[in-house]
Amino acid sequence: MDEDNGFKSFFIRGLIIIVIAIVFLFIGGALTLGILSVINKVSPPDLLKGSSKLLLEEFDKAINEVVEGITPSVVNVQATIKVQDIFGQTQEQEGIGSGVIYTEDGYIITNNHVAGSAEELLVTLYDGSEYPAELVGADEKTDVAVIKIEADNLEAASFASMDDIKVGDIVIAVGSPYGLDQTVTMGVISAKGRDITIPVNLIQTDAAINPGNSGGPLVNSNGEVIGINTLAAPGTSIGFAIPSDTVVNIAKQIIEYGRAIIPYMGVEMAESTTDVIGVYINSVIQGYPAEKTGIKAGDIIVEMDNIKVSNPYELFAQILRHSVGDKVTVKIYRNGEYLTVTLKLVEAPAT
Repeated sequence: MDEDNGFKSFFIRGLIIIVIAIVFLFIGGALTLGILSVINKVSPPDLLKGSSKLLLEEFDKAINEVVEGITPSVVNVQATIKVQDIFGQTQEQEGIGSGVIYTEDGYIITNNHVAGSAEELLVTLYDGSEYPAELVGADEKTDVAVIKIEADNLEAASFASMDDIKVGDIVIAVGSPYGLDQTVTMGVISAKGRDITIPVNLIQTDAAINPGNSGGPLVNSNGEVIGINTLAAPGTSIGFAIPSDTVVNIAKQIIEYGRAIIPYMGVEMAESTTDVIGVYINSVIQGYPAEKTGIKAGDIIVEMDNIKVSNPYELFAQILRHSVGDKVTVKIYRNGEYLTVTLKLVEAPAT
């Protein structure tokens, strides 16, 4: 009985303390609201309404600043493509896409499927001025292309790494859907690491992406490009963008060499079906870095440069962040043990 009475006494004291704390918080909040009402010469309800309005106004202002900062770097790309009809006659078709200015002297990043097969290219800038463009180079694997116009003092966009974004972050897509220049849509990062149609870890977003958006930027709340819009799932509000890390690396190679030089380890891989999450090595190619450093068929790659990889697309995405000649560290699982090796990436064979 004494124990029961002691417990009840302890419980009642605790309850009283909680009630007192709530009362003090309520009184403190009411006093603060009253003081702010007097200072601003408005009633408490109006003050609360004003706070909500102020938050919305600040949010609008932030979005406006992002849009004003990125739109001068976004261009419309008109592509003329020659195709053969069913009778073997050559005809011209017009296509519309978007692009983002990469350098002040006229290099523009877009998609391979926008500009890669074009006979003629015409770029329209934010101010309405038009320039003929030349294809510098394109890469079908990553769907990245670089075109060039003869212009100076352009507004080059800023790029941020995919490592800096999180699922749920606000994003803005800018482009020319259906030919409507400088169209802005907003959403969030829905997912990262999607393996859709091309072997690149795509960013998924619910920001509206439609035909014509391809090649345009997906930007974060700081106005930095985090991806290049590449496709949308038909009949849905789901869109995808190529991560900026991949885009920038491929663009640099195209500008320097006229083509993408894809780094290569020399393995044939698949997703691990064992309890170990990673990339299963089906076989290693003789004479290439993986074989030379001792990687074997049956190994499971779990990390590259201390970044975990769970499928071949994630591993390929990490490889694409490097250039030929770069050294990378690879952590593998073999027969119950983890091993780390260092290898030097080489150029992928043409096939």
